[in-house]
Amino acid sequence: MQKENCFYLGKIVKKYSFKGELLVKLDTDDPEQFIEMESVFVEQHKNLIPFFIEQSSLHKSELLRIKFEEVDSEEDANALLGSALYLPLEALPKLTGNQFYYHEVIGFMVKDMTFGIVGTITSVNDSTAQALFEINRDGKEILIPVNDNFIKKVDRETKTIHLDVPEGLIELYL
Repeated sequence: MQKENCFYLGKIVKKYSFKGELLVKLDTDDPEQFIEMESVFVEQHKNLIPFFIEQSSLHKSELLRIKFEEVDSEEDANALLGSALYLPLEALPKLTGNQFYYHEVIGFMVKDMTFGIVGTITSVNDSTAQALFEINRDGKEILIPVNDNFIKKVDRETKTIHLDVPEGLIELYL
């Protein structure tokens, strides 16, 4: 499995027991949806390796306690500490309405209620405190915060996101 066909699920943050159980910090608002997984890809040496899950449960509501098949000791678990977990993109639950995954809106047209057509989303920068739409408008980059108050409609059929951003924000970049 290639990383570009997967989404980041979370990271193994610590051992739970001497029997190889691990605790995973999930990158989600809804950890319950990942309790029933049968397998997951673990990144090791820049490769994604499939691991089958013996059992999993929520631990203190935000961590996933997980027991992989063939990981039966502290040494086995130590080798996996800090590893990132991935799932295939097809495993993502479908979102509707104004909810979207960042990878899903790449290539969408951005239209502002006042300004009109802004440009095309080239990526979403989520490494900052506030995630930002990176929009290309005739070779110029425009950054608009991914903010629920700005997003008026996500139209998947026309691949358009309708925004209502504060006056002057777009013009700052032009």
